[in-house]
Formats: sequence, C-alpha cells, structure tokens
Amino acid sequence: MNPAVASPVRLEASVDSRLSRWMWLVKWLLAVPHYVVLLFLWIAFVVVTVIAFFAILFTGRYPRSLFDFSVGVLRWNWRVGYYAHTALGTDRYPPFTLADVPDYPAHFDVAYPERLSRGLVLVKWWLLAIPQYIVVAMFVGGGWGWDGRDGWRGGGVVPFLSLVAVVVLLFTARYPRHLFDFLIGLARWTARVTAYAALLTDQYPPFRLDLGGQESPPAPAPGSPPAKT
Repeated sequence: MNPAVASPVRLEASVDSRLSRWMWLVKWLLAVPHYVVLLFLWIAFVVVTVIAFFAILFTGRYPRSLFDFSVGVLRWNWRVGYYAHTALGTDRYPPFTLADVPDYPAHFDVAYPERLSRGLVLVKWWLLAIPQYIVVAMFVGGGWGWDGRDGWRGGGVVPFLSLVAVVVLLFTARYPRHLFDFLIGLARWTARVTAYAALLTDQYPPFRLDLGGQESPPAPAPGSPPAKT
C-alpha cells in the first residue's frame, strides 16, 4: 500500500505458527465472557458516538478521551472476532482490555484526527456510507456492522470462507495462507467502514481490498499528534 494514500484505520493480524485442528469448534463458546463484556461496551460505544456527534458538530473535534474509548472497543471486538469467528487465526485467548497488546496477534488502531468536518458529520454515517454498507453486508451477511457476531450472521463471504479455512486446517493441519490474506482484507474493509460510520475519521473508505495481515502505518492528518495505542 502506498503510505501517501494509507487509510487512518489500521487492522493487522498474524497466524499462529501452530494452530489446533479442532479448537475452532469451541472458540465461540470460550469467547462467551467476552461477548457479555462487549454487549455493555457496545452500549457505551453508541452513547459515546452520540456525544461525539454533537462535539464534532459544534467544535470540529472528537474529544480525545472518547475517541480512545471508541477505538478501544473496536480493538477489543477485533481481537475477539479474530479468535472466535473471523479468520480464526490464533488459539491465544483475547485479553480483557481496551488497550493494544503488542504481542497479541491481532491489532486495530485509528489515527487521531486533529480536526473533523462539521458538515460531514451530518451525512457521512447514514447517506454517504450507504454504498459501503451494501458492500459490507455482502461480506458479513445479514446486515452491515462489526459487532461481536459479525462472522456468523449467515449468507456472507466471511463466514463461508472462515469455515472453508478451518475445514482445510482440520484435514491438513495447515491454515491456507492465501485464504487468510483474503479474509483479513475483507475484515480490513469492514473496519474502515465501521470507523467512518462511527465518526472516527473523515477519510472515505476506499473501494479497495488490501490483502494480507500487515499494512503500512497510517499517514496522520497534518498537525495531528501521534495516535495512542
């Protein structure tokens, strides 16, 4: 990816060198405590987003403490999703924290914007993002969004390919690398749309599938401080 046009949203992951052939059958059950916590975090996320909407509308800024919380919720959700249903590329149990965990194999971050458009905040999350919602709905199935169940809502590309990947793992003890790269690309596209709809960035998500577990660091907005992790 060209750093000059890099997205402010960064989603990365790496596959465990040794994955259990069968553990994927129970990960969704083991992740239930996370789903309970995420239920309350998502309620708080919605409240914070509403507060941020008015803050951006009147000041052109997303309050940094609220921004860090929202990014933390999405980060936590991505770790759980990566472990339990989206890609299933790690057997390491997700940590219970909003903060980034450097040695965990799944990462999510958004570069903090120093300024956000007061006008865009009125239309980007419901009008401008409609084409993206349609695309993401095909990815995850059953509707758009990046919640704790997005890998299993049925009918989407991600749940189907995730199932194919673990079936291959079951019979060969190897995770198909090309399939992993494609799944992470789909998750990355979905994450960018979610961040845009959640008012975390004004940069419209590109209609582009950036494959692979790693991506270039985001290019921060001019004058913005380094993003917290």
